[in-house]
Amino acid sequence: MTTHAPQAAQSVTLPASLDEAVAALGAMPAAVPVAGGTDLMSAVNKGLLRPSGLVGLGRISELRGWHYQDGHALLGAGLTHARMGRPDFAALIPALAASARAAGPPQIRNAGTLGGNIATAAPTGDALPVLAALEAELVIAGPGGARREIPVSHLLAGREMLEPAELIGFVRVPLLHAPQVFLKATGRTGPGRATASVAIVLDPARRGVRCAVGAIAPMPLRPLEAERWIASLIDWDGARGLAPDALAAFGEYVAAACIPDQEPPADGGQAPPLPPAVLHLRRTVAALARRALGRALS
Repeated sequence: MTTHAPQAAQSVTLPASLDEAVAALGAMPAAVPVAGGTDLMSAVNKGLLRPSGLVGLGRISELRGWHYQDGHALLGAGLTHARMGRPDFAALIPALAASARAAGPPQIRNAGTLGGNIATAAPTGDALPVLAALEAELVIAGPGGARREIPVSHLLAGREMLEPAELIGFVRVPLLHAPQVFLKATGRTGPGRATASVAIVLDPARRGVRCAVGAIAPMPLRPLEAERWIASLIDWDGARGLAPDALAAFGEYVAAACIPDQEPPADGGQAPPLPPAVLHLRRTVAALARRALGRALS
């Protein structure tokens, strides 16, 4: 597995179908499923994980593509970031393609998968705010061919969890046929982990704007009041443009909702100011939200 690990996995299973993978996990409860392995192998190399068995998902062809179903795209959990970044996928779900292209250096994009990004649920996962803004759902595969669907946000928030011998099979994403934008800020130049990210999705059919902010909290945040406010200002039957002042106000609204001011002390005194680092992060979120909405509306 790695030159740094003193112990290797005792068994490796390579199923050819999703149901075979579920059955293998049921037979080996301590085994760990692995697709790209970008997070798993990092944990192994750091000595944080010593799996007794692996269930490799790389040979399951049904997880590496997508198809259309009732106005939605059903994305296989094995889609790599590199595949999602290609032009044909970008024409389908632009914001998800943008997040995939920003996911890291080529070696990470070539190996890392959509399902792995969700299952790991790292706060800096680039796909997560996009999926939250799209209000995507997961198709979970269970023993005996069972399938159930849960919102991505429920899994990320811990409201619903994977049961033993369950796997993320597919991600159901609505095809909105409208502008979508993903932007992120990193702590250094080039591909890197986000310090903040914003996904904006327009939904003209419902005359709505969906926004999700990533990397600043354990899960993506949805500023719902800011969404409703800015949607009420857009001329959905016209040019859809907004004045710069409205875009700036939206950015500030989003940032304040996601990074609120500190509570005043119990004695009724003045609330302490935000620390400089937190204030900088709030300004970053405001700038990202303003720019993302401006690009979507243009």
